Amino acid sequence: MTTPSLEVADVIRAYGNEYRTAHRLPRRHLRALRDIGTCRTAALGGHVDRCDGCGYERISYNSCRNRHCPKCGSLAKEKWLRARQRELLPVPYFHIVFTIPDELNRLALVNQALVYAMLFQSAAQTLLCLGRDPKHLGAEIGLIAVLHTWGQNMMDHPHLHCIVPGGGLSSDGGRWIGSRENFFIPVQVLSRVFRGKFLESLKKAYRTGRLKCVGKVELLRDKQTFQKLLDRLYAKAWVVYAKQPFGGPEQVLAYLGRYTHRVALSNHRLASMADGKVSFRWRDYRDGNKEKVMTLDACEFIRRFLLHVLPDGLCKIRYYGFLSNRYRQTRLARCRALLGVLVPVEDALAKSWEDVLLDLTGVDVRQCPSCHTGRMRPHRVLAVTHHAPP
Repeated sequence: MTTPSLEVADVIRAYGNEYRTAHRLPRRHLRALRDIGTCRTAALGGHVDRCDGCGYERISYNSCRNRHCPKCGSLAKEKWLRARQRELLPVPYFHIVFTIPDELNRLALVNQALVYAMLFQSAAQTLLCLGRDPKHLGAEIGLIAVLHTWGQNMMDHPHLHCIVPGGGLSSDGGRWIGSRENFFIPVQVLSRVFRGKFLESLKKAYRTGRLKCVGKVELLRDKQTFQKLLDRLYAKAWVVYAKQPFGGPEQVLAYLGRYTHRVALSNHRLASMADGKVSFRWRDYRDGNKEKVMTLDACEFIRRFLLHVLPDGLCKIRYYGFLSNRYRQTRLARCRALLGVLVPVEDALAKSWEDVLLDLTGVDVRQCPSCHTGRMRPHRVLAVTHHAPP
């Protein structure tokens, strides 16, 4: 993949100070601006490699490793994918998307950790409970849930992508119960159950005082106003979208590789930056999925990007059922045994980061780019030059 000529980091370096001066920001936003703006620059230090043949030297600056940085995460993603590859089963996989209504977006922004946790729990429990129901499958299923908080225009749009194997374990663990190849659970049923579970959690959080109603949602402190919101939400059909089943494990991995470690906007979608404006490409799903270009004031661009900086400690990828961290080792082994699947060889996970990068880019960073015969060896360390507070 070619290196983009314009990066989110360029926007932050050009306009980040202006934005910081104009807004009171939480520490995680300040940290994201600092990290992304200094990623792979001399500010973070680095190292010099020297060719053992011709003496050519190459400087490599350190990455910020912030999970919201568009440049970071490729190696972590590849390591994660290799672990997931070992867990894939020879069954159909379903892709189900749960979305909360737009009326909840402002409330979610004020209560990100709480509302996103509700979204995870409500969607997962919907799938697990309906999976156990004999009317649908009658089995203990597993799933991977991935949180996305953005739409193509970078506005807030919290939704959850769930990857679900087509089947599960019987209650006694003695049988694998497979789903139909092209059908899992009716979306209308998923929608109603999801709506009920989420709104019950929302009401409980409101009653116990855990739901903050400040700023643009301050009116919801009034119980009648909050009840009117609930009434509207109960009357709506919530969007649960079941996409076409994946064709096989390879398609599942390809999807996971594209979506699990995404950030709100990749560098490759940026089109231009000039005169205080930033333009980026986006797809308008309401207009036939057409690709368009949106232009924003630079500070508004930064504001939208920061909407999707998650609270510290919030995991955006979670596992449930027989894929949960607690039960994965034993129950996945049972699934393999019932399906007659051999345990994958561990050696596939043992590659160095240089080999992983070679797989991803076709570039061997150990080979000298000048003489093409020598090997690049560590020569000296470059110290960090900038110690900004988070």
